[in-house]
Amino acid sequence: MRNPFQEFRSLPYERKELPLNRIVKGKEAVMAQILEGYLRLVEEEVKDLVWLVEHSRVVKAYTAAVKSIRDLHYDPDDIDEFCAELDSSNRIPYMISGPAGIYISALVNLSTEDRITLRLKDFQRTFHFLGYRLPEGKTLILQGDVGDFVGAGLSGGRLIVEGSTGNWCGAGMMKGEILVTEHAGQNTGEWMRGGEIHVDGRIRSIGKTLFGGRIYQRERLLAPQDLSGEI
Repeated sequence: MRNPFQEFRSLPYERKELPLNRIVKGKEAVMAQILEGYLRLVEEEVKDLVWLVEHSRVVKAYTAAVKSIRDLHYDPDDIDEFCAELDSSNRIPYMISGPAGIYISALVNLSTEDRITLRLKDFQRTFHFLGYRLPEGKTLILQGDVGDFVGAGLSGGRLIVEGSTGNWCGAGMMKGEILVTEHAGQNTGEWMRGGEIHVDGRIRSIGKTLFGGRIYQRERLLAPQDLSGEI
């Protein structure tokens, strides 16, 4: 009997790269670019040896972060992976909590996705400044406890913290909404100009200087009333 495949035996075999390999290489290249931009930011910030939380320094760091990632093509999984790199990777020689959170915020704000979830409860590090300048039309969900200045300068977005926040939650926020399912620290809403903060648990103290906006605890309005001290 004639072998029906005999005529194909002499055809050359062309080895093709699996699509998965290309995807993996592409993801690695994106992460390398994200890390490179972050390291440039940190190297600039550590020139003064001490990173102080000052409005001008925060704005400068955010502007530099935006410039570094403006032309990158990434997705929410890349942002989550970057958080994991910050948490445990030996590719990052040093981490400064403030610039790290500001850089993550820039990644979120410039992302093409409208809804992003970060699984922070999987990490050991505490991240500050997450949700900084979150713009209108964006929803950021933070699963786990977070640090200070979360939602600072919020600019119309919706920030959901499935856990507790540190101090100065929503500081200087302009508009939008922050939902905290557990507790908030001191000076909540300091310099707040608009929007709403809702906290389901305790609030250690309300910021003394509020120019607008509302703060609720378990749906009860606490500010703009003249309240201070332990709630």
